[in-house]
Amino acid sequence: MAASAVIDALWPGKPYPRGATWDGMGVNFALFSESAERVELCLFDASGRNEIARLALREQTDQVFHGYLPQARPGLLYGYRVYGPYRPQDGHRFNGNKLLLDPYARNIVGAIRWHDALFGYRVGSPQADLSFDRRDSAPYLPRCKVIESAFTWGDDRPPNVPWHETVIYELHVAGFTRLHPDVPPALRGTYAGLACAPVIDHFKRLGVTTIELMPVHSFLDDRHLVEKGLRNYWGYNTIGYFAPEHRYSASGKVSEFKTMVRTMHEAGIEVILDVVYNHTAEGNELGPTLAFRGIDNASYYRLAHDSLRHYQDFTGCGNTLNMQHPRVLQLLMDSLRYWVTEMHVDGFRFDLASALARELHAVDRLSAFFDILRQDPVLSRVKLIAEPWDLGSGGYQVGNFPVGWAEWNDKYRDTMRAYWKGEGGVIGEFAQRLTGSSDLYNRSSRKPYASINFIAAHDGFTIADVVSYNDKHNEANGEDNRDGHSHNLSWNCGVEGPTDDVDVRALRARQQRNFITTLLLSQGVPMLLAGDEMGRTQRGNNNAYCQDNAISWLDWTPSDDQRSLLAFTQRVMALRAAHPVFRRRDFFQGRPLHGSTVRDIVWLQPHGTEMGEQEWGQDHARALAVFLSGDGLNEVDGRGRAVRDDSFVVMFNADSNEVRFVLPPGLVAPTGELLIDTSFGADRPDTAFDSGQPYVLAARSLALVRFKRNAVP
Repeated sequence: MAASAVIDALWPGKPYPRGATWDGMGVNFALFSESAERVELCLFDASGRNEIARLALREQTDQVFHGYLPQARPGLLYGYRVYGPYRPQDGHRFNGNKLLLDPYARNIVGAIRWHDALFGYRVGSPQADLSFDRRDSAPYLPRCKVIESAFTWGDDRPPNVPWHETVIYELHVAGFTRLHPDVPPALRGTYAGLACAPVIDHFKRLGVTTIELMPVHSFLDDRHLVEKGLRNYWGYNTIGYFAPEHRYSASGKVSEFKTMVRTMHEAGIEVILDVVYNHTAEGNELGPTLAFRGIDNASYYRLAHDSLRHYQDFTGCGNTLNMQHPRVLQLLMDSLRYWVTEMHVDGFRFDLASALARELHAVDRLSAFFDILRQDPVLSRVKLIAEPWDLGSGGYQVGNFPVGWAEWNDKYRDTMRAYWKGEGGVIGEFAQRLTGSSDLYNRSSRKPYASINFIAAHDGFTIADVVSYNDKHNEANGEDNRDGHSHNLSWNCGVEGPTDDVDVRALRARQQRNFITTLLLSQGVPMLLAGDEMGRTQRGNNNAYCQDNAISWLDWTPSDDQRSLLAFTQRVMALRAAHPVFRRRDFFQGRPLHGSTVRDIVWLQPHGTEMGEQEWGQDHARALAVFLSGDGLNEVDGRGRAVRDDSFVVMFNADSNEVRFVLPPGLVAPTGELLIDTSFGADRPDTAFDSGQPYVLAARSLALVRFKRNAVP
C-alpha cells in the first residue's frame, strides 16, 4: 500500500471499539486521550523498520481520537504519536517524538531495544525529567499489529469446575516446557508446547483441574536487567493488556493462545491468567515513554497530590494505574472481558489486588472496581482470585475481599511452614488454617473455598527449598543477595543446600510429603506450584524473577526420589478428589447437626481426650489429631441427595520425637485402613488399623486413617 494512497483513504471512523479493529473491509482506529491536542497514526511496512505513513486522526468524540482505513488488513503494523503539553509539574508528559504502543493493541510484535531515545526527557540531564528529548524512539520500540480475530472454537465450553472441587497448578508458560523431552523442540516454551499431549497427560495424571498461568499479557524486560544480561522472566511488567506475550508464541499468531485454551478445555482443564493491572512497565517519573505516559499521563496514572510530577506508588514498581478515572477503569474491564469472550479463559488472579481497590488512599471494599465486576454479566461468572495486598499503607487485606472473590491466603502458607518447621504455640492457628480459615472468611458469609491455600508460589522458595535452605541464596540476581525477603519460615533439616547425607535427605523427603499431604487434605482450594510434585529446586533462590534459565525451568528428568514424590502426590490428589470430606462447601460446625448425635469434626490430644481451650495455647504442643465425619457433611448433590463419605482421622506430629496416639472408644469403628504415613516413604502403607491400640507416629510425620461408612463404632 503506497503512502499517498493511505493518506488519501482515511475516513472518520468511530470512537468504539477502542484499538485497531478489522471489520472485513478495513480497520478502525480509536485512541482515548483526555488532554492531547493532536494524534497521529503511524503505519509501518511488513518488516516494521520503515514508516510508510503518518495520518492525523482528526475526528474526536468524547475524548477519543478515531479514524477508519479502508482496504487495510490484518498484519498491518502501527503505532501512535500523541502531541500536547510537556509540563511534568502539571502531570503532562506529551512528546510527539516518541512512538507509542496502543493500550488496546491485540498483538505487539518485536522486542524493545533499550536506548535513551525511549525516554521523554534527556537521560542524565541536570534537570532530569523536567527536560525534553527530541529524538525519535520509533527504531527502538515494538510495533502494534492488526489481527484477524476469527477463530474456529467449535463446541468449546468452559469446564466450570466448582470451586470446592478446584485444584490450581501455578506455572510459567515458557519454563514449564523448556526442557520437556517429549515436546517438539520448536514448541518448547510456547503456548503450543503447553498444549502438547504429554503435557496435558501430566496435568490429568496429577489431578489438577485448573492451571494458573503467570503473566501472559505483553510485557517488557527492564533496562537494568538487560544491561546485566538478565530478563524479566516472571513477566510482572505489563505494557499491553490485550496482547498475548509474543515470545511465548511459536507461530507469532494470537490464534496459538486460543488453540491452547481450546485444547485445555477439551481435557476438562480450566485456564486462569495472572494479571497485572496495578502498574505498567513505564515505571516512575524517570521511566521510559512507551504508551500510557505519552498518551495521557495525568489520566492513566495516580499522581502525587502535592507534586504532580511524581507518582503514587502502591506497587513497588514506580507507578499505580489510576482506577479512579472512568476510562482507565474501562480499559481494565474491556481487557478482562476480551480475555473471557475472545480468548475463552476461565478466570483471573489479580496481582497486588489491593491497589485496584484504592479510591482516594485507603483500600475500599465498595470501590467502583468491585461494584462493576460484581454486576458484570460476563466477569461475575468466572473465577476471581485476589493477591490481597499491595505495598501501600493499609494494603494488607487478607480476608477482606467481597463475596465472590477467593484470595491467596499467605496466613495459611506461613502457619503450615511454621508448624512443620517445629515451632511451638501454633497448633491453634494450624487448626484454623487446616479447616478453611473460618476466622477470615466465615464472618462475611464466604465459603471455605474463598481460601486459596498454598505452601509455595512463584515468589519465594519451592517446597523442596523450604526443607533444604535456612537462608535465601539470590546471588545470581546480581543484587548481592539483598533482594527477596528473609522471612521464609524454612528449615534445612541440618545441612544448608545439597547434601549426600542419607538421613538428611530422608527427612527432607518426609517433610515434602508432610507439606503436600497437609495442603491437599486442608479445606479450601489447594494451589500447587509447578514442579513441587517432583521436588523442583531453585537452588535457594527465593526471588528468581530474572532467571530465565535452569534455576527456574522444570527438569523433566527427575531422580528416583523425585519420581517417588510425584507418585505420592498423584495418590493424595486422587484421595482428595474421591472424598468430599476433604473439600467441603461449608465450614465445620463442631457440634451435632439437625438432631444428629454426630459431630462433623473433633480435635484430639495424642492421649485421646478432646482439645480444650487450655490445650490450644500450649507452647510445647506440636502433635494433635482430628476426626472428620463423613456423616456430618450437611450437603446435598445435584439431585438433592444427602452427601455422605467415609470418616477419617488425621494425626499430625511436628515434634522431633515419636508420639503415641490413642483414639477415644466409640468415636470410630474398631478397625480402619491406614492410607498414609509419611514416615513410611512414598509407598502406600496399605495396612489395617486397630483403633483400640496406640499408634506410634514417628517424628515429623503425618498419618491418615480411613473408617468406612459401613463400619459401626
